Amino acid sequence: MRKMLYATGLGAMAVFAAGAANANDELHKMSQNPKDWVMPAGDYANQRYSKLNQINASNVGKLQVAWTFSTGVLRGHEGGPLIIGNIMYVHTPFPNKVYALDLSQDNKIVWKYEPKQDPNVIPVMCCDTVNRGVAYGDGKIFLHQADTTLVALDAKTGKVEWTVKNGDPSKGSTGTSAPLVVKDKVLLGISGGEFGVQAHVTAYDIKTGKQVWRGFSEGPDDQLLVDDKTTELGKPIGKDSSLKTWQGDQWKIGGGATWGWISYDPELNLVYYGSGNPSTWNPKQRPGDNKWSMTIWARNPDTGVAKWVYQMTPHDEWDYDGVNEMILSDQTIDGKARKLLTHFDRNGLGYTLDRATGELLVAEKYDPKVNWTSGVDMKKDSPTYGRPKVLDAASTDKAGEDVNVKGICPAALGSKDEQPAAYSPDTQLFYVPTNHVCMDYEPFKVSYTAGQPYVGATLSMYPPPGETNMGNFIAWDGKTGKIVWSNKEQFSVWSGALATAGGVVFYGTLEGYLKAVDAKTGKELYKFKTPSGIIGNVTTYEHGGKQYVAILSGVGGWAGIGLAAGLTDPTAGLGAVGGYAALSNYTALGGTLTVFSLPQQ
Repeated sequence: MRKMLYATGLGAMAVFAAGAANANDELHKMSQNPKDWVMPAGDYANQRYSKLNQINASNVGKLQVAWTFSTGVLRGHEGGPLIIGNIMYVHTPFPNKVYALDLSQDNKIVWKYEPKQDPNVIPVMCCDTVNRGVAYGDGKIFLHQADTTLVALDAKTGKVEWTVKNGDPSKGSTGTSAPLVVKDKVLLGISGGEFGVQAHVTAYDIKTGKQVWRGFSEGPDDQLLVDDKTTELGKPIGKDSSLKTWQGDQWKIGGGATWGWISYDPELNLVYYGSGNPSTWNPKQRPGDNKWSMTIWARNPDTGVAKWVYQMTPHDEWDYDGVNEMILSDQTIDGKARKLLTHFDRNGLGYTLDRATGELLVAEKYDPKVNWTSGVDMKKDSPTYGRPKVLDAASTDKAGEDVNVKGICPAALGSKDEQPAAYSPDTQLFYVPTNHVCMDYEPFKVSYTAGQPYVGATLSMYPPPGETNMGNFIAWDGKTGKIVWSNKEQFSVWSGALATAGGVVFYGTLEGYLKAVDAKTGKELYKFKTPSGIIGNVTTYEHGGKQYVAILSGVGGWAGIGLAAGLTDPTAGLGAVGGYAALSNYTALGGTLTVFSLPQQ
């Protein structure tokens, strides 16, 4: 279907006509309009906060289903739709369909894009065939396909404008991440840490798809895009900072995947993202700190050059990917106004840094059961400043190969995985979907073969001893590093959160419930069970003077991989199948967008 959009919403027509040179300005302006949802995270700061307040704490309990849409695809539905004027853009897992729905014409399908991809990419995808969403800019919708193809679609017609390959699936690279448009570029990460790829973030020209720059997570300085001004914790990282921390040429298959979210500060002109686990999961096979895996990166989007880095988990021994979102906020700490970056890492620590300088301000456990570390050395004059203090009982490296280290908390999927948190400037609190899961971890020797799994560990997962809940939804004070309130959930909370000016926070559960809680107290105000488990991210928008809340349901992802892929071996799915075996008693496969609103007055 190739029909013109007759979008009348604020900004839609203007942005469709905008040139690449000011795409960033237009997007930033559009993100200030709460009626739309124009980026995967709602805005460049990744706050996932909406100024809409028609739905609020006093009336959210009256929410009703307004309409639904079947995506026609099973497996895990991560991410969420974009809303630009009258048009909603909905994406799916593999085969990565994109639908444009006209909200002013009874949600009519204006166009559909359905790529033809080689299904052999499916076995190469770690932890389900998910996709975290599309991006918009310069009159185009950008899709990162499973086979790593970045596709630019005409937002009005769905016509393919250009395509470019971001990686090589035959060697283990896949595409699961949402792009981010910054100025005249499209920024994109890559998956494949479990296949020994040398991971990167790449900037493509928004008009042509031509590669502008590519910054790797490990390797020589010219590949890292670092210089003599790049710092970690205020000190220059120096020459060959990465090469010195790898044995021989191991950096070439070093991992450090970048499939998480990207944020951007237009004033500082810096983009922020995290790099994932080093390859392999067997720490004995890769001595050294393995820089710069497990690292927060701050890069100049024009050149790709890194201003600062901070490695959270040197020489990772547990698969604690550092890819989770970087949430930007402006707050006051100790009487001083700060430009902050807050990050909830897989390793169970919540970090707050000065995003201009990379100074570490807070590093505290956001799940009390975290036991692999006693905390981070915060003494600036210490030679181990900024490093976590690893406890011997949880060290898979010290135990050695073929030894099953038991009772490590958190499990490899972390105290939080890709499911993004939200921040409310009203409460100055972060709302974090978390996993409350521990593991047994046995590393073993593994050989590298391009395109084959390069894991080298057997895992099993379970709730912390003496507890039955595998998840919590928490409110977190990033200034002090303390939990303000916490709600238990039977399973991990694998959906993204949404905070609103109505004093309500939304999230979804693996059983399939959309829940609304009071932002100040955590009191549950509403819940509704959707057709399948929720691993998508809650979004909200206004159309025709009415506020709506939208969520994709479709169980899957790492936690739901047993259901999604029909796996039964408890150690399959990198240990998740056994840990989440009971999930099949509560939900089944699906692929549905459910949209809620208040009843007519």
